[in-house]
Amino acid sequence: MTDRYTRLKSLIAPLRRAMYDFDTSRVCTELAAVSAPDACYRLSHPFGDSIGSEAHFEIAYAPLVQAWPDLERRDYIVIAGTDGDTYDWVGCCGYYTGTFSGPWLDIPPTGHQVHMRFHEFYRFEADRIVECQAIWDIPEVMMQANAWPMAPSLGREWHVPGPVTQDGLTADPYDDETSAATCRHIVDMIEHLQRHPAQGGPEVMQMDRYWHPRMNWYGPSGIGTARGITGFRNLHQIPFLRAMPDRGQATEGIAAHFIGDGKYAAVTGWPNMKQTITGDGWLGIAPGSQAVTLRSLDFWRLENGLIRENWVLIDLLDVFRQLGVDVFQRLREFNKAGNTGRMAIAGGAST
Repeated sequence: MTDRYTRLKSLIAPLRRAMYDFDTSRVCTELAAVSAPDACYRLSHPFGDSIGSEAHFEIAYAPLVQAWPDLERRDYIVIAGTDGDTYDWVGCCGYYTGTFSGPWLDIPPTGHQVHMRFHEFYRFEADRIVECQAIWDIPEVMMQANAWPMAPSLGREWHVPGPVTQDGLTADPYDDETSAATCRHIVDMIEHLQRHPAQGGPEVMQMDRYWHPRMNWYGPSGIGTARGITGFRNLHQIPFLRAMPDRGQATEGIAAHFIGDGKYAAVTGWPNMKQTITGDGWLGIAPGSQAVTLRSLDFWRLENGLIRENWVLIDLLDVFRQLGVDVFQRLREFNKAGNTGRMAIAGGAST
């Protein structure tokens, strides 16, 4: 007998398969079939929210497939679980790819293959999607087009890999005990992270207790990847906490939905963090003592009881928006002298 969470993942499988070769008619059909009529799709900036599968497709996918005519979707993590509010979620982690032959969001085309990470969480009720919370790593596309108009990343920018164990497409029957333990490990780890700096120095985080010494923290483009606890602290955590030392203290108006599935866990929230940019500022933006909310959608993989890999996407474009910085206007200024029209590629992807 198929368990509850394997069944949930099977509900979204036809849509994922349709997006592999991305036949638009089939994608629209499968998206409508799995969505409730009033499903709310929440996407990262600049897309915003839309109601219903048809509006979601027109806002998000129609422009993308026009710019990347051989668009395809590749998932390397698909997990399911129930959060503390008894909501059922399916979390998907992977990337979209295709030939960048036409402009998209005013990002100039390159004529080359391009990739864009995604973290997408689907909340199900009565076998239908009723809500989606999703971040697309648009800055990653800007960087591949040499069009990123903001500060350079401290971490490593690259094509982030899937799990080294290649088991992210969890097909095994759901293991309640292991899944609960994995989720509990992550929640405990975050609780300890939030003790610093309000309750003491770095030692109060007890990072060795939770993280593998060879862990990889795969951050969003604009921050980049960090290797090991030292890399994580120097390339992300220290600049982050210098800019926002009140991290984790505000709880009003935020929510975090944690799920576990075997050795994997994930969290989504729209938003799930709220803090004030002071100190040294962040991402090259001067501090203004302004409160911002963050949408941070994460996946973790445990190995021998420790976090070995952590995939993180933050809606950085929305953070810039809240600070009064229009990244897309800066991008247009940055690329005034470049080619922003459709590229003709002889014998290439059909447009």
